[in-house]
Amino acid sequence: MADKKNVDSTSRRAFLKTSGVALGGLIVGGGVTSLLTGKASTEKKQTKTTKVDYSEALQFFKRSSDFDALSAATEAIYPEDENGPGAIKLGVPYYIDKQLAGSYGHNVNDYMKIPFQEGEAPLYNADIILQGVRRLNEVSNTQHKKLFKELTEDQQIEILTQFEQGKVKMRLVNSALFFALLRKMTLEGCYCDPVYGGNKNMAGWKMKEYPGAQMSYANIVEEEKFVKMQPVSLASHK
Repeated sequence: MADKKNVDSTSRRAFLKTSGVALGGLIVGGGVTSLLTGKASTEKKQTKTTKVDYSEALQFFKRSSDFDALSAATEAIYPEDENGPGAIKLGVPYYIDKQLAGSYGHNVNDYMKIPFQEGEAPLYNADIILQGVRRLNEVSNTQHKKLFKELTEDQQIEILTQFEQGKVKMRLVNSALFFALLRKMTLEGCYCDPVYGGNKNMAGWKMKEYPGAQMSYANIVEEEKFVKMQPVSLASHK
């Protein structure tokens, strides 16, 4: 299991200090000194700006415990090894978060009216994943008195196998369907174009030597041997 890192709050603290939020939004430039001491500050201060990665801003998940369980589950499904990064470093949890917050999470393109065929669920994809990750924590707590993210890799795989085999009770859906959906979205996040939130730094493509969204192969189309190319994202064509 890859270690989870807490989100750095440096940029947030810097914003609060420089924006004047702490004093009602009244402070501009040297206003702090003048308001507190009556003297205008002539010293010019330089603030260090921190680059913010907005691709890691949650849009669907509201509880950290839910997102942590999701992250741990995706890493168990697609772990880091000698070949390259696992699901967490590839940004898979954030890819899933974005998909659930959008049309895919609400099955916009699916038929969602009764009657349902056998094996189908009257729930949105977002409902299935959210219920599933919460059940991961509940089952983990029942069996090991710990959250799912705190378990060993073998313990996590054991619980995920119970879901895959349909042995975990869930509301209006079979746990096997939840696992299948989670696995599908995990693999999508590993190999999608980075514009969709996963495959961070195109590392998934680099492991597979996949060229990505190349504009043309005219210069190599007649080559007899495999030509390794640096992958290209759709974002580079804007």
